[in-house]
Amino acid sequence: MLDKQLTQAYSSVMNRLSIKDRAQILGLLVEGNSLRSITRITGKSINTVTKLLVDVGTACDLYQNEHLRNLPCKLVQVDEIWSFVGMKQKNVPPMRHGEFGRGDVYTWVAIDAETKLVASWLVGQRNAHCAKVFIDDLASRMSGRIQLTSDGYSPYFGAVDRAFGANVDYAMLVKLYGEPATGSAERQYSPTECRGTVKTPALGNPAEKHISTSFVERQNLTMRMSMRRFTRLTNGFSKKVENHACAVGLHYMYYNFGRIHKTLRVTPAMQAGISDHVWSLEEIAKLAD
Repeated sequence: MLDKQLTQAYSSVMNRLSIKDRAQILGLLVEGNSLRSITRITGKSINTVTKLLVDVGTACDLYQNEHLRNLPCKLVQVDEIWSFVGMKQKNVPPMRHGEFGRGDVYTWVAIDAETKLVASWLVGQRNAHCAKVFIDDLASRMSGRIQLTSDGYSPYFGAVDRAFGANVDYAMLVKLYGEPATGSAERQYSPTECRGTVKTPALGNPAEKHISTSFVERQNLTMRMSMRRFTRLTNGFSKKVENHACAVGLHYMYYNFGRIHKTLRVTPAMQAGISDHVWSLEEIAKLAD
C-alpha cells in the first residue's frame, strides 16, 4: 500500500511538472544553485524541487552504475573530498558520534586523467572500510591494467593490493605544506602553501611522469562550484545524507554525459567511448520515468 501511495505521489508531481520545467530545475541544480534559490527562480515549491532531485539523482546513480563498466581508463587518480551533513562535526551531540550522515561526510572520487571520466565515487566516511569498498568498485569497472595515483592516506595501499593484485601500477603522492614566510592573519581563508611533493611507488612499476593527483583535485573544485551543498562556508549544506548522495549522482551524470569538457571538446563519456552524443537535461530528466 505504501509503495502504491509513493508511486501515485511521484506520478502526481511529474504530471504537474513539464519536461521543460524539470530540465530547468536540473540545470539550476547542476550549476550550483541552492534549493531555496531554485524555488525563488522557478516558483516551484521546495518539496517539488527536492523530490525531483531525489528521483532523478537516484536514476542517474543507477544508470551510471550499470553503464560505467569495462572502461578503457589508463591513468586513474583518486582522492576524498570533505563535506558535512546536518551540522559541523564539532556540533554533533555526544550520543550521535559515529553515526553516518551526521557531521563529516567524504566523497571518494576516481577520475581518468586522459578521458576526464569520473569512473567511480562513493559517499561515505574516511576510513579503511570505505577505502576498500571504493577501490573494489573501481577495480570492477576497469577493462585492463591501469596506473593509479592516490594521496598518502594509508588505507589505500591495502585496498589497492587486495582489489588489483599484480594488475596495477600504483604510487602515492604526498604533498608537503607549510605557512608562507610572509604569513599573516589575512590568509586565514587561504590554503597553506605547497612546499614540495614526495612520489612513492607502491605496487608494480608506475611511470614517474604520470604520478599526479592534479586532475582529481581539479575535479574536487568542480564539485564545490557545481553543488551548493559542497561550498565550505555555506548554509546550503545537506540536511539528509540520502539527498547528498542523490546530488552527487546527478552531478556526475551531467559531468560525464551532459557537459562538454573544454579541453576535449566532447563529454568525458564520449571520449571514453560509452556515449555517442551530448546528453540534454531533458534526457537526464527522463531517466526518472
